[in-house]
Amino acid sequence: MTAEAETTTGSGTTTTSGRRPGTGGVTARRWAPGTQVLWRYRDNAGGRVHICRPVTVVQDTDELLAVWMAPGTECVKPVLLDGSPVHAEPLATRYTAPRTTARARWTGAGVLKLARPGEPWSVWLFWEPGWLFRSWYVNLEEPRTRWAHGVDSEDHFLDISVYPDRSWLWRDEDEFEQAQRSGLMGPAQARRVREAGRAAAEVIRSWGSPFADGWEHWRPDPGWAVPALPADWDRAPARTAP
Repeated sequence: MTAEAETTTGSGTTTTSGRRPGTGGVTARRWAPGTQVLWRYRDNAGGRVHICRPVTVVQDTDELLAVWMAPGTECVKPVLLDGSPVHAEPLATRYTAPRTTARARWTGAGVLKLARPGEPWSVWLFWEPGWLFRSWYVNLEEPRTRWAHGVDSEDHFLDISVYPDRSWLWRDEDEFEQAQRSGLMGPAQARRVREAGRAAAEVIRSWGSPFADGWEHWRPDPGWAVPALPADWDRAPARTAP
């Protein structure tokens, strides 16, 4: 860091006394490793939070936010009104059928999420049982907005799977097209998302960060507790620096 004093609050928040360029003079706040925060997504129609995942901070710097979602974490996810999964709805009406939210435990292995400030995607790492690394997943999304207890974003439907042999493929192109037909994404935004996807693909082709950084060998601190889902998981946040 550049001549900035750091102090860690009782909640695990590291506050830098300097001001980061481009934040409008807002004091940047960084979370200490082990801090529990919320990773949330707004819905694409009304802007209300419909996905919430409690996570534990692994690393939080000006260059990277890394968080761990542990197996068994209670999360919030969108479901159809009868409680069935969204993907049970035919594609043509998947984004127009009425929805609600439900609480559910994350099953299987945990997920490590990596995000760089201002970048329109995050990269998730998946393992099979026994820590057999499976793949990276590039989730195209709105650059995350930080608030006191987490980060918020909006999913952009289109994704990329990346494998240990460096092969990769697009995911959910059908949903990306249907979201446009359903009016959830206009032509200008769709072009920006495609451009972001192409930029992410260039990072993959050049094997840049985070793919070359060895995160597949990372392991969580065994002393970390599984974060609890708060009752006010959908609270309106007070905005802070990115």
